[in-house]
Amino acid sequence: MDVVVIETRPLGDRSYLVHDGEVALVIDPQRDTDRVEAAAAAANVRITHVAETHLHNDYLSGGLILARAHGALYLVSANDDVAFERTPIADGGTVHVGRLTVKAVATPGHTHHHLSYVVSDGEEQAVFSGGSLLYGSVGRTDLVSDEDTEQLTHDQYSSVRRLAAGANPDAALYPTHGFGSFCSSGPASSARWSTIAEQQETNHAFTDADEDHFVQELINNLTAYPSYYAHMAPANRQGPGPADLTLPESLDATELSRRLADGEWVVDLRHRVAFASSHLQGSVSFEYGRGSSFTAYLGWVLPWNQQLTLVGAEDDVEKAIRDLCRIGIDSPDAALGAEPSALAPGTAVVHYPRVGWEDLLHGRSAGDVVLDVRRTEEYDAGHVAGAVNIPLHELLTRMAEIPAGTVWVHCATGYRSGVAASLLQRAGRQVVHVDAKYGPS
Repeated sequence: MDVVVIETRPLGDRSYLVHDGEVALVIDPQRDTDRVEAAAAAANVRITHVAETHLHNDYLSGGLILARAHGALYLVSANDDVAFERTPIADGGTVHVGRLTVKAVATPGHTHHHLSYVVSDGEEQAVFSGGSLLYGSVGRTDLVSDEDTEQLTHDQYSSVRRLAAGANPDAALYPTHGFGSFCSSGPASSARWSTIAEQQETNHAFTDADEDHFVQELINNLTAYPSYYAHMAPANRQGPGPADLTLPESLDATELSRRLADGEWVVDLRHRVAFASSHLQGSVSFEYGRGSSFTAYLGWVLPWNQQLTLVGAEDDVEKAIRDLCRIGIDSPDAALGAEPSALAPGTAVVHYPRVGWEDLLHGRSAGDVVLDVRRTEEYDAGHVAGAVNIPLHELLTRMAEIPAGTVWVHCATGYRSGVAASLLQRAGRQVVHVDAKYGPS
């Protein structure tokens, strides 16, 4: 048995191609299925089965698209209400993929009808746990509804034990979430690989012998999650269509200027340093780059289902279109180029100061405002005296709460405060971007 990991770092998720050298099973594919196609071609295998562990809350699935393209069986929980044809599978259901045996195990907790899959090749086993058992923790249990959270957390505690009991201790563990995904719950590990036995020794879902304590602790430590999650599961029930990854023709200067003047959402993808020094008035900064939280925060912060215009270098725009399609933000327009002033000569080019942490502590004037855009639990753990806390994802709806005066905005690293600074300036506020690691002294 070979397992090919297909990682989606911007969302903290993994998909898997599992094969015996001839035929393959794909588990939890994302909507841009060309990555799976490439992995299958590289392994010289045929995709005969596609399986979902659950109806995903953090991305649009490519499962239906992939299954139809290959005439593959599409394994989806028999208990999930979906609008498309699938091969229903339930607890204990078994299918054969070449010489591989795939057994479904009911593991409710992350969702009500969550399944994990134990894949066997003779004595060798691998466990694909979706949003159930993660490295160091489990999938969060509050995404279905507030009313269901406590019961789902109890379910999660029982599910991981049931899953472990049905697998070999040395079975490799392959979760879908937990690599930076908001679908994971703390204290998730940064490990890149693990086994069932290792998790039984180290994961708090196993080591906490008091179920009620585990449940309360997990619920108490659940944090905010992106608002676009509300749109993912309903879309996955309907069956998402193919992603359009086409690079659009660049807008002309007149049209880009009109969109800015009309208050449309024009997103500058350049590094936040470049944006602070020079950008088109009315544009907002969502820095695109390796390791950034571009997808999650853009989908979380900006109003849903409004036309976007991406401004940046062609390569960044192409990658951003791919990333955004995974959360259902389709067909953004684009203005291609690294120098904004050349893209809309009739629009003013503006800037704002960008400073370090010492400037925040010692350089601001009386009457200035310190705005902390970290999440509430980060603020509660420690903050600058007198700072106003409005988490970035709430900023657009709470602008009126920010006192008058120049706003010095910070976060934990500079990324979120860069977004916030651009939103504040767009709203007419005087702003200073504190682009530094959080560190009061």
